[in-house]
Amino acid sequence: MARYVALLRGVNVGRDTKVAMADFKDVLAGLGHTGVRTHLNSGNAVFTAQEAPAEEVAAAIEDGLAAALGRTVPVMVRTAEELRAIVENNPLEVRDPAKFAVAFLAEPPDHERLRALDPAEFAPEELGLGEHDLYLYFPNGLGRAKLPPILARRLGVRATVRNWNTVTKLLELADG
Repeated sequence: MARYVALLRGVNVGRDTKVAMADFKDVLAGLGHTGVRTHLNSGNAVFTAQEAPAEEVAAAIEDGLAAALGRTVPVMVRTAEELRAIVENNPLEVRDPAKFAVAFLAEPPDHERLRALDPAEFAPEELGLGEHDLYLYFPNGLGRAKLPPILARRLGVRATVRNWNTVTKLLELADG
């Protein structure tokens, strides 16, 4: 058995993106996952499941959500160990946890493409490269940040972003 964290992309940000956390929990329980706990109303859950590659766990959750909701909701999954490594290997200073975030990617980023980005293009925002995820600092907040649209165009990879407070709380829940 392994402890996992599931992150839904783009939910509860508009009228057509509603996903009740009770429904999310029901889908996870219906897949046989145990110890399910959600955090906030933005599609975050921790749970225990049979050990399997994170991509397979994510695909099963996506299928379960599609059956329950009648629409596709992208899901990123990390093991508790992977989440711990994300927190421990952060290459940037966390000056303000509300303005510091992790972009959880559906697949590893092309580091060469990211290294080719000119930091002046998105300054004063900062980008740190992780093995599978990205670290982001938005000193002026996420609302008008320049970096997320640049990354979306350049990477072409599904991603979901969580601020540092949420990331560390999810790790605490996964360890609990």
